[in-house]
Amino acid sequence: MTDWLSLCRASVEDVHGVLSDLPTRVEREPILGIGLGGDETTAIDEAAERAILARFRDTGATIVSEEVGRLDGGATVVVIDPIDGSLNAKRGIPFFSLSIAVADGGAMDDVTFGYVYDFGSGEEWLARRGEGAWLNGEPLGGLRPKERIEILAFEATRTSLIARHAPAVTELAYRLRVMGSLALSLCHLAAGRVDGVCSLKEARSVDIAAAQLLCREVGIAVSLFDDPRPFGAAELDLEQRSRIAAAGTSELCRQVADALSA
Repeated sequence: MTDWLSLCRASVEDVHGVLSDLPTRVEREPILGIGLGGDETTAIDEAAERAILARFRDTGATIVSEEVGRLDGGATVVVIDPIDGSLNAKRGIPFFSLSIAVADGGAMDDVTFGYVYDFGSGEEWLARRGEGAWLNGEPLGGLRPKERIEILAFEATRTSLIARHAPAVTELAYRLRVMGSLALSLCHLAAGRVDGVCSLKEARSVDIAAAQLLCREVGIAVSLFDDPRPFGAAELDLEQRSRIAAAGTSELCRQVADALSA
């Protein structure tokens, strides 16, 4: 049986090596092309993905990754975002992550293992389907998000989108945070550090596949509100795209989604 946690931890060390080899913006930000996920591939994205894929190819799993797309293999699906928060990473802002999810099928409900590592804080976030979620080995779920949204995290955004959508949440959220990694913001929600998360641009499975499991394991409501299907039916691929809303209760999650859809 594959030891997914050990592979993830080895991948963290691989990315640390990449960060050391590409120490500044000058080395990290050159654009090498367009990834199959549709975003620009920078030098740091390409180097991190290359190192991680070298480890995961031998598992025989089907791999979905932001830059190379889908590499067909067995029934197990591994969804990899080598660096979530690429802009932060290439500018040297210490808020970006490695996100890896393992699934026994092709949809969100099939994710059995989720792993997110924060390269700024060194925090390790982990979830196993039906077993729970942990931060640095300590169980999550004891501290819930607030019943009213004090802090709402905006992710996957630009200045123009913030200007357009912030007025819609003025009665719903007291303060906003724009931190720059959707996976990490969802992890912070699972830990009760923020009270809601939303993306103002459409997100893909590579952005959320691991962190959504952490949230759902502790009872956080998550919605891909541009997709009418149940959240768990969303495909683990690069084609499925939707804005996301998440909060401590289904009602708060709905309110966030409704505000952004108005």
